Amino acid sequence: MKQILQHLGNGSTEVADVPCPSAGHGQLLIRTSKSLISAGTERMLVDFGKANPLEKARQQPDKVRQVLDKIKTDGLLPTVESVRNKLDQPLPLGYCNVGRVLEVGQGVFDFEVGDRVASNGRHAEVVAVPRNLCARVPDSVSDDAAAFVVMGAIALQGIRLAQPTLGEAVVVTGLGLIGQIAVQLLRANGCRVLGIDRDPARLELARQFGAEVALVGDGADPVAAAVQFSRGRGVDAVIVTAATKSSEPMHQAALMCRTRGRIVLVGVTGLELSRDDFYQKELSFQVSCSYGPGRYDRDYEEKGQDYPIGFVRWTEQRNFEAVLDMMADGRLNVEPLISHRFAIGRAADAYAVVGGSEPSLGIVLEYAAAERADTAVRAQAVPVASARASAVAGASPKVGFIGAGNYATAVLIPAFRATGATLSAVVSSAGVTAVHAGRKFGFINASTDPATVLAPGAADAVVIATRHDSHARYVVAGLEAGLHVFVEKPLCLTLDELGDIEAAYRRQAEAGKAPILMVGFNRRFAPHVKRIKQALTQVSGPRTFVMTVNAGRLPAEHWTQDPAVGGGRIVGEACHFIDLLRFLAASALISADIRSMADQTRDTASITLTFADGSLGTIHYLANGSKAFPKERLEVFAGGRVLQLDNFRVLRGVGWPGIRTMRLWRQDKGQGSGAAAFVEAIRKGAPSPIPFDELLEVSRWTLDVAGRA
Repeated sequence: MKQILQHLGNGSTEVADVPCPSAGHGQLLIRTSKSLISAGTERMLVDFGKANPLEKARQQPDKVRQVLDKIKTDGLLPTVESVRNKLDQPLPLGYCNVGRVLEVGQGVFDFEVGDRVASNGRHAEVVAVPRNLCARVPDSVSDDAAAFVVMGAIALQGIRLAQPTLGEAVVVTGLGLIGQIAVQLLRANGCRVLGIDRDPARLELARQFGAEVALVGDGADPVAAAVQFSRGRGVDAVIVTAATKSSEPMHQAALMCRTRGRIVLVGVTGLELSRDDFYQKELSFQVSCSYGPGRYDRDYEEKGQDYPIGFVRWTEQRNFEAVLDMMADGRLNVEPLISHRFAIGRAADAYAVVGGSEPSLGIVLEYAAAERADTAVRAQAVPVASARASAVAGASPKVGFIGAGNYATAVLIPAFRATGATLSAVVSSAGVTAVHAGRKFGFINASTDPATVLAPGAADAVVIATRHDSHARYVVAGLEAGLHVFVEKPLCLTLDELGDIEAAYRRQAEAGKAPILMVGFNRRFAPHVKRIKQALTQVSGPRTFVMTVNAGRLPAEHWTQDPAVGGGRIVGEACHFIDLLRFLAASALISADIRSMADQTRDTASITLTFADGSLGTIHYLANGSKAFPKERLEVFAGGRVLQLDNFRVLRGVGWPGIRTMRLWRQDKGQGSGAAAFVEAIRKGAPSPIPFDELLEVSRWTLDVAGRA
């Protein structure tokens, strides 16, 4: 299928062939008929992409500070690579979509195949959208009009926050798409409306919708116009729908308002506010969050958990429905807002208009009716160096990837490509990241269907780099398909899942297929850790390990903190360090305990480990430190000697003959060596680089301590 992608690195817009998504749990699969370009939001993305690196940095000073902190801790080269990788990933555009339902996902009972729905789906021929972000379109509402529903919901939410009442005087500053819709909705609410803009054509359009208007610029004084409009009393409310870096619209809004007036920011402006402007009149100011209650709430949007109507009358979906009702009875007319129409194949022309090649307002993209697209497309291959290709000819295992997110594309896929393995297929749920990875790294196929990798003959091994809650399912599927499996940590989220994995592995082993199952516990493969392991052979007796992890805070709503999806950070990341100490101790774990700080996430904790040989380990996993401080430090005490490893860059020995300070120009946590060890074991038919019983042991103890956090 075709989908519009924006490349933030250079600002180019592309109509790409992308594999068709499938309807996940709680989702609708929709064949798009029309979509609407959000001129303000999408123009900002295009302009950001076209900006040079210095201009990008000026636009995002918070990101610059994060980059500087990362340079201090991880070094310059890894930071540069991380930034380049982020900017290199294409961004799917669009969030105003209308089409017909092709498929209904599990758990959806209030929509049917064939329903015409409006949603926040992307600019793509087929989209998969959670049910709470979809609304059924009345028969009397055209597809053209329904494409404006999301923009209408944004305007409506801003109005709800302003709480206008019949007869009040309200100003709308900025008469783009959202502003024009806001004018109509306020008029339908019985308000007197003054529209303010610097474009005479937009002012005339607002006048046709029943607003009085005032020009900005050319010596015009919008504040004076608003005072006159309010009969000298000051307006009751101002809704700012403008897009500008200037703070002037906010200053003017405060001057226009009566005492205890309300100001709601729906657009994007500067926010250098004057306290006196707000203090003297006791003004209320609020920023509107997109389509309404539920926005950015994973439970509502992704899991489909609706808010009780008795407590939250208007949600995102109910705002969609309200806008459609207004369209159906003629109180909201968006047809005059359409300035351009383009077929999806002419997206480059459409975005040239968005960029300012000619005046525009509502730009509608049109899609040809077609059957459901294929779930796999051929990805453009990146040429492979002939020397490497000849070196592994006839001996390269075929490796497929399920998951193509940031970590996969920045770390795992490059590590596996460096081994000379043949990259057979890459799968992602939405398809965009799979196509990007396919082009960049030379995969044969990109797909949204895991069967592309798991089918007989498709691959010799599968790398699983999806969200944590799917790891166990794909591990079992890979083993049952007769594949070697490399899964990014954690192995699973529950003991039941661990039992399923063990059973699947034992069945294959008993059948003589001897699969290699490896978890991405890369720290044990780092060059510094190998040196520590070698040094420990020089001493006998128990050792003491202290691992300090300055993990940094993640908000409670982050997916990794969700016990059902990410498992929490102890399961999702602290497992790395339990495995590392188990590897260095070379002795079985016999007990583990945890003490966590009593906060919402419980991801600031100390874990104590006891090993069969008497060795002790302590892992301080801390989420309450500064990101400017190095993330990881390992200290080893043994035989009157000490080893100290700082952030996988510098290893020092104290009282340790023969150990000189070992420095690396760049951080190396062992991802490349771990991938190489996995591929080499497949080539040679050798045992797994990490014994299966150790994987089970580390996973069991991790799940045990996490359950007691």
